Amino acid sequence: MFTPKVELLAITSNAEKLIEAAGRTSYLSFDKQGEGTEKRFIRMLIKSGHLSVLEHAYATFRISGASRSFTHQLVRHRLCSFIQQSQRYVDERNFNYIEPDSIRNNPEAHSIFVDFMDQTKAAYLKLNKLKIKKEDARYVLPNAVESQIVVSANFREWRHIIDLRGKPQSQWEIKKVAIGILKILKKHAPNVFGDFEVDEEKEIIKEV
Repeated sequence: MFTPKVELLAITSNAEKLIEAAGRTSYLSFDKQGEGTEKRFIRMLIKSGHLSVLEHAYATFRISGASRSFTHQLVRHRLCSFIQQSQRYVDERNFNYIEPDSIRNNPEAHSIFVDFMDQTKAAYLKLNKLKIKKEDARYVLPNAVESQIVVSANFREWRHIIDLRGKPQSQWEIKKVAIGILKILKKHAPNVFGDFEVDEEKEIIKEV
């Protein structure tokens, strides 16, 4: 089954210690900081719903091998920052595309899908030969066209995205991305994201 590539580009250094230092400002409890104290402190923040403290830490990911359909969903998360591969400047004559398994596994549907993609490439090429600018030729491109996007967000927003997009009813492509992001963040900030688990069999995210 198709899986987009999720790559961590940057993350706040000592993120969990930073969160603890910021959060203890509320209580003026700096004297209670020590080795490993961030673990219990962060779990307390999450349990009490004091999630604004998590906004002091950030992570940036590059997501590639995903469709424009996926990126249209992702950019709805308005608290994130985005930069995406531009169809205005990038020549898409030989674009790759994402084919859902539901189509790939149905011979008739697969044939229709591939035929349409071939027609789209031919139309784009004809427009290119007519000296139509890429910014106008792109109007024939479908949502299936492969794209790549860089997204930055604070940890609170990442928790929201993971929770929302990892649910069973989420669309399969963005769900796979959410799972990939969670696996990475759990390695770097296990206490911030430790209450989320990946059910590998069902390919969903659940809270524990």
